[in-house]
Amino acid sequence: MSALLEALFNGISIGSVLLIAALGLAIVFGLMGVINLAHGELMMLGAYTTFVVQNVFKSLGEPWFSLYIFFALPMAFLVAGLAGLALERGVIRFLYGRPLETLLATWGVSLILQQFVRSVNWLLVISIVTFCLLFFGGMWIVRRRLDWERIRGWAIAILLVLSGAIATVMGMLIAQSKQSVLIRPLFSARNVNVTAPSWLRGGFTLLGFQVPYTRLFIIVLTILCLVGTYWFLNRSSWGLRIRAVMQNRSMSACLGIATNKVDALTFALGSGLAGIAGCGISYLGSVGPNTGQAYIVDTFMVVVVGGVGNLVGSIVAAMGIGILSYLIGSGTLALILSPVASLKPVTDFFLFFADSSMAKVMIFVLIIAFLQVKPAGLFPQKGRTAEI
Repeated sequence: MSALLEALFNGISIGSVLLIAALGLAIVFGLMGVINLAHGELMMLGAYTTFVVQNVFKSLGEPWFSLYIFFALPMAFLVAGLAGLALERGVIRFLYGRPLETLLATWGVSLILQQFVRSVNWLLVISIVTFCLLFFGGMWIVRRRLDWERIRGWAIAILLVLSGAIATVMGMLIAQSKQSVLIRPLFSARNVNVTAPSWLRGGFTLLGFQVPYTRLFIIVLTILCLVGTYWFLNRSSWGLRIRAVMQNRSMSACLGIATNKVDALTFALGSGLAGIAGCGISYLGSVGPNTGQAYIVDTFMVVVVGGVGNLVGSIVAAMGIGILSYLIGSGTLALILSPVASLKPVTDFFLFFADSSMAKVMIFVLIIAFLQVKPAGLFPQKGRTAEI
């Protein structure tokens, strides 16, 4: 019984990790129909943001270091949300209704973000900030002209060229000064470690097994994100607009809803939740450029099995996949069946899959078989949304 309870808790904790990783994707993929392969990299940005905030507060000493997580969470949400907003405004908005092109574009963005983390330094940061200030500042000034719509194309092209040229020249001049601090990579390709605050280290014993505080923190963080997302989508005015656009975009536009703003807000919200997920998973292992790739497949599995766009389905799918993964991968299921002699072939079968990698293979097979029976997931969409 103790082994079973431990397996259930660990399975729920794994499911919470999957759910918090899949929550943002459930909004972006479920509500907008966008296949975002860069979702894992948005999680990675949240994890690296947590690492940076940790280092800043570490230099301040105690008691500030024990409180850094409360600053890291909103910063991770903000950084990932702004990155997602830039991705939607710069790439996704031109590819709505074209899933294959969206898939390829976001895959390219994921590779760019991975390489960006490996090679980013202060010189690159200064160049990017300079370009953004010049370009968006120029756009703000030019937009005030009465003939903005007539000169829009030329203005954007000229501002892009001028801002890019000035930022590049300034970067080259700084590079010639050979300031090693500015040229040295901030993160490089090596993994970095995020240290949990003192009150999140260790754990306590419950019914004969150890309960880590970090796992409990992730479970609580997942619950808070779920409650906040549910309230926003069902109780706020912008949530009402999001659901209206999801069900009937053309009618929503006729009623005066700015669908472009709704798209941007939805993508920024999903990306921000990915950043919070990155903050949570940074306590489960080291953080590196490939951190997001370890979760992207599992998050898509959760969303597809639960039913596209259904938060309740995502919860059930994440918990089911997490519990099954641990029961099979840890050998607990084989241990439970071993006392029954007549079930020895079944026990040997599950012993063969009593490994994390082999358990994932078993989960994939079960999901494929499940989708043959219910291809729309546990809770499929109904009504007009399912017909579109």
